Amino acid sequence: MSLPLIHPVILCGGAGTRMWPSSRRSLPKQFVRLLGDESLFQRACRLGTGAEFAPPVVVTGDDLRFIVREQLEEAGQAADAILIEPEARNTAPAVLLAALHLAASDPDAVMLVLPSDQLIRDPEAFRQAIRAAASTVRDDTLVTFGIEPTAPDTGFGYLELADADAKAADALQPLRRFVEKPDAQTASAMLATGRFLWNAGIFLFSVSAILRAFQRHAPDILSAVEAAHAKAEMDLGFTRFSRSDWARSPGISLDYAIFEKAADIAVMPCRAGWVDLGDWGRVWGELPRDEQGNVLTGPTTAINCSGSLLRSEAPGLHVVGFGLADMLVIATADAVLVAPRAASPEVGQVVARLREDGIAQAVSSTRELRPWGWYEQIATGAGFQVKRILVKPGAAMSLQSHQHRAEHWVVVAGTATVQLGEDVRTLMPNESAYIPVGVRHRISNRGTDPVILIEVQTGAYLGEDDITRYQDDYARHAVQS
Repeated sequence: MSLPLIHPVILCGGAGTRMWPSSRRSLPKQFVRLLGDESLFQRACRLGTGAEFAPPVVVTGDDLRFIVREQLEEAGQAADAILIEPEARNTAPAVLLAALHLAASDPDAVMLVLPSDQLIRDPEAFRQAIRAAASTVRDDTLVTFGIEPTAPDTGFGYLELADADAKAADALQPLRRFVEKPDAQTASAMLATGRFLWNAGIFLFSVSAILRAFQRHAPDILSAVEAAHAKAEMDLGFTRFSRSDWARSPGISLDYAIFEKAADIAVMPCRAGWVDLGDWGRVWGELPRDEQGNVLTGPTTAINCSGSLLRSEAPGLHVVGFGLADMLVIATADAVLVAPRAASPEVGQVVARLREDGIAQAVSSTRELRPWGWYEQIATGAGFQVKRILVKPGAAMSLQSHQHRAEHWVVVAGTATVQLGEDVRTLMPNESAYIPVGVRHRISNRGTDPVILIEVQTGAYLGEDDITRYQDDYARHAVQS
């Protein structure tokens, strides 16, 4: 029997607060390079490679769309579509949106739903499980993938099978019941039976099957998302949907909306080294450790330390641990987390506290990504601010002006094309330009190397919302530079 073409659907929502300070709202954990040169998102996209897989459909938020595109390009991959959720509404509306997109060209397409923030140690074993599930799935069957538990973890939902032997099968197994995130005592009792698997949040089904399931079990979600999808518009290669219609959908997971209600559910046991990389303790467990059990990433030194994770993401910041045991020290350019490794699952409470106290580092960082490149804050004080800016080859900032600040640009690398009013000039390294208050200006990179410049802002108000935009290649709102 030939396999149907499988369409990966990559879900890129979530803030990843337990991975602070590396993971923040502007760069959630799925886009952070936690385990090497590839992000978790890029690893998830690579899971669906081979002749039996179509290009992925990516569902993400508006603020992350350019990061998605950039990381796809870095990985040498092209998406079938990048669908922009008007706002986060959990996984059920996101999956339905992808199903409606695929139904427009192939109502019988097979969907593989993948979170973007998990780790699969053995991608080929995972693909074998996908093939086995896809080759035997029936018309109305909805498949969820189950993972052999390693501990009575209370952070996962559980899947109960008919008997313990079913966990070792290489084919679809009937599901007896779902159990949502139990307490520790219940989880231990369930593991003792040998019949339970973790619910990985990975699903496989045909487009027609999931649409029928929404018709039966979640017609309110279907009505809202169908209306939003009917008003789809293309925007710079992204697909946008009606915000007002989308807002009518409940925010609910696919598990609660569909899988806990549907009758024809099958489980595919998956033994591919699945890891929920949800906190720093799990990152420590996945990286090479020295003889004392330490993980050292970036410019770091461990002296008389054991079982600790030291990580520096700032090139000029050297982290030194002395006499630490089972600790986390995570340093970025603007924040440092120091905590016991055992407290990793509670780091999200840190972010909540920082938000309550109005601390900017809770959600933003010194380096802010933009579709044209990035900028990072170097220094700030009363009436001035200094930034380092990188403009990618072929990219350009918007044509803009400011009401309250003047700017001085000094090019330190690359060749910049600068527009000041009606004047267009070329700036080489060590050359500069002054932009008075109110003057329209823009910088473009027409070369093949990045342009790096130092920007000095002066004025009574230096907020990012002091922008009047006249032309923008990326169709952004006025609050982004």
